[in-house]
Amino acid sequence: MCGRFVLEDIDEVFSRFRLSDSEDLVGNIRPRYNIAPSHYAYIISRNARQENRLEMMKWGLIPSWSKDPKVGNRMINARVETVAIKPSFKNLLKTNRCLVPCSGFYEWKTAGAKKIPHYIGPKDSKIFCLAGLYDVWKKSDGTDLKTFTIIKTQPNNTFKPIHNRMPVILHQELEGQWLNTKLQDYDSIKRLLKPYPDDDMISYAVSNEVNNSENNNPQLIKQIHC
Repeated sequence: MCGRFVLEDIDEVFSRFRLSDSEDLVGNIRPRYNIAPSHYAYIISRNARQENRLEMMKWGLIPSWSKDPKVGNRMINARVETVAIKPSFKNLLKTNRCLVPCSGFYEWKTAGAKKIPHYIGPKDSKIFCLAGLYDVWKKSDGTDLKTFTIIKTQPNNTFKPIHNRMPVILHQELEGQWLNTKLQDYDSIKRLLKPYPDDDMISYAVSNEVNNSENNNPQLIKQIHC
């Protein structure tokens, strides 16, 4: 699964994605080292003119038709095997795809009675993107609440010793295809959702301080030796 992630190199997000309607965010975004479910995060989607846009969304998807917003607590991830089948995700896979920019993410490896947090990401990339879906839910006061989920798939060999699922990391050349809502064929869309190559990943143990989602500092991503 994917339960925490990091967004550190902010400047590259703006330059790489040529973001529109985001001028008010420039200079106001700070590095974050422990983004957890129910937190708000910066998400990239496309507007009606097929321009990239950056928005804040809450992690934990609430379907637009849901009567209970608490369902979002259980929908931080979507399985690639069922994302085109489940009612909560099926239509979103065609119309509401998004990118979750990050610098790395955390996963916990079970070692006996302990769970050791690991920091994981591609080797040579300051920013990469996870495949996500988003939806818009109406609050009782009539305002919109935008929420998202991260798609997970089978682990590659690097990730397998840590966890039996991993988030879908999109190669940079596939990010535009993922955002392009003119791509509507389920088979073509699902072909983008593959495990990231083993040789391009790094993984190392980090401090248990990451377990507390209120902790947010660069020391969280520093390697420790168990």
